[in-house]
Amino acid sequence: MMKQVLVTGASKGIGKAIAIELGKAGYEIAIHYGRDEQGALDTLSQIEAASGKGRILSFDISDREQCKAEIDKDIAEHGAYYGVVVNAGITRDTAFPSMLGEEWDQVIHTNLDGFYNVVHPTIMPMVGARTGRIVTISSLSGQIGNRGQVNYSASKAGLIGATKALATELSNKRRAITVNCVAPGLIDTGMVEDHVKDHVLPAVPLKRMGKPEEVAGLVEFLLSDKAAYINRQVIGVNGGLH
Repeated sequence: MMKQVLVTGASKGIGKAIAIELGKAGYEIAIHYGRDEQGALDTLSQIEAASGKGRILSFDISDREQCKAEIDKDIAEHGAYYGVVVNAGITRDTAFPSMLGEEWDQVIHTNLDGFYNVVHPTIMPMVGARTGRIVTISSLSGQIGNRGQVNYSASKAGLIGATKALATELSNKRRAITVNCVAPGLIDTGMVEDHVKDHVLPAVPLKRMGKPEEVAGLVEFLLSDKAAYINRQVIGVNGGLH
């Protein structure tokens, strides 16, 4: 039986690259999207073209009840997830003095509350299976902070803390579950705002943006048996920027 992996925000950018990479590696992918159905269908098409297998799920990760209902249903039909990749997120960039309350709330509810909303329904089935991999996608912004991204930096820093705490809770010699965090730097996706690119790129030692596939390769490794002793870590993919 193929191992099941849920990848949130898999219709574009980093999430899409992760889903395709994992599909090629032999996992059956639950491809989540929020609004971009066509993007999710394209992800599925690319996985199937590589002789992989997947299915599509749609829910709002900021909606706790909707997340639980859809994830519970998928687990009931297909079994516990071996892997959960918490990737979906949004930005609402602006200078903090000009930041509206809803711009703060939208980012926190999606990026940070989404961790709870997505991961919580998957935990007990994973514990029952006594094996699993949880990988959260944070950001360099959550480690060092970015101008105009107080809300985003706060949400991604919180994700790092949640990852480390959950890894501690789940660590047990009776079950092989690991929880790790990948923190991409400046990655070439449509999510990167020009002001962030202009501010950050000159400080990147490799003097280029990263590729989504370079993040996906690390996630694939963290889900593999070779990474069984890697736990509670935050691993950067940032071209040497600290």
